[in-house]
Amino acid sequence: MAHGSRHFDILAPRSPFYHGPFGRLFPDLDPWHSPGTSDSDAALLDIANNLMTELPGELPADIAADQAKIDQLENDFGSDIPAGYTYFGQFVDHDITFDPASSLMRRNDPNGLRNFRTPRLDLDNIYGAGPDDQPYLYDPDDKAKLAIGEIEGRPDLPDLPRFRGRALIGDMRNDENSMVSQLQLAFLLAHNTLVDRARAADPGASTGELFERARKTLRWLYQHIVWNDFIPRIAHKRIAECAMKLEKTCDGRGSWTCQLDDVYSWKHQPFMPVEFSVAAYRFGHSMVRNGYQTNNPERGFGNNAPIFDNTGGADPDDLRGFRPMKPENCIQWDWFLQMQSSAPGLFPQMARKIDTKLANALAFLFEGAAGDPGNVLAFRNLKRGVSFDLPSGSAVARKFCLDPIALGPDEPDALWYYVLREAEDSGGNALGHVGSVIVCSVFAGLLKGDPLSWISTEPCWTPDKDPLLNGGVDNIDDASWTLASVIRLAGLKANGIGFA
Repeated sequence: MAHGSRHFDILAPRSPFYHGPFGRLFPDLDPWHSPGTSDSDAALLDIANNLMTELPGELPADIAADQAKIDQLENDFGSDIPAGYTYFGQFVDHDITFDPASSLMRRNDPNGLRNFRTPRLDLDNIYGAGPDDQPYLYDPDDKAKLAIGEIEGRPDLPDLPRFRGRALIGDMRNDENSMVSQLQLAFLLAHNTLVDRARAADPGASTGELFERARKTLRWLYQHIVWNDFIPRIAHKRIAECAMKLEKTCDGRGSWTCQLDDVYSWKHQPFMPVEFSVAAYRFGHSMVRNGYQTNNPERGFGNNAPIFDNTGGADPDDLRGFRPMKPENCIQWDWFLQMQSSAPGLFPQMARKIDTKLANALAFLFEGAAGDPGNVLAFRNLKRGVSFDLPSGSAVARKFCLDPIALGPDEPDALWYYVLREAEDSGGNALGHVGSVIVCSVFAGLLKGDPLSWISTEPCWTPDKDPLLNGGVDNIDDASWTLASVIRLAGLKANGIGFA
């Protein structure tokens, strides 16, 4: 019996001459096989439950209600990365791939994998197909703007536009949990702010012109945040700095060059490498906390809610999405990002380390009934890597002329696990060498390969030069223009919920 799913080669063939929506970085490397003589679900589930869980056997709600356990987890697994970047990473994933199976709460089906979305950092999870093709995403009274909803009975609290509780947005996955849902809302509001600024600067501009100007600025700011804020936080410093550089040409022009294009390159247009989307970029799953403090006063200081809690109770008090937003689940952003009003020593809450331990809540997703193995995210990730015939982490390290890290006899050499273990060995505050090379090479390639990115269109652009952005105001929290700038543009409170 063959290991894995050979029919997946139809979707991501091993031939170096193939150039389609999905592809492989290392088509020459043999697939990694799970422990034993067959790809046993039982073996992978045992690894997930016993080797890859922060507190094996504990229930998410019990942990969220136990301050001693919360403190223990913070001490053992707390990182230097603010928790908001966990969900920005998820937001980015939903932008560059429209593979619904990549969601935290969607079962993974290799046969169903298609990249219906452009592998570009272009915010089509915000804009969808545009106001002409998806008019329901847009404000009926001002087609240059995106539609905004409100929490029922709370006109002071904006929300995603909804129909019967389900969000009407460019990507359904961005309503999967409260954090990514509220981040989606912030981007919608930021676009609308830019439309107002564009209209004030040029009252005679058409609706279409205003929309395009706002979209261009928000896209470029977003790309800037990905490359200059997010990547430096999660990748090895030296690799992040060398992956793509703005350099002077012989005639004095500025041009961005990719330094890792021997790892990721393409013939006609960028593709989505499965080693990235199925393994390396899933490092973010280890950054998820079991529970979060969301806001004050609705939930209140010191009160944690688990992100997911499918333990069998009716309507558990967790942060899952795909339902109407509740005031107590709205996000107070200075508790998730470093902002001027973040209380030193208390906030922002920090993401978990990039390591081999996943939060207990990620073993209790809402994919199936309580107890369904499909609810265990680590199991699904391991199984998916096997199904896609991904190589071992050690094989990729050797291909990079690196000495593979030493794994214990019970540890899997699956590429996803290897990337996490490598980061863990380095302290857990950033990816290790293999993970950083894969992640940085792909992001650099996607930006360089996008003909509409600032990298390609206006290489020396910076947010400070953009006519629709206000330096010193939008970037008041950090002059380098971080994710906090989007919250400021959105007009949301930093130290509470609702509008500032």
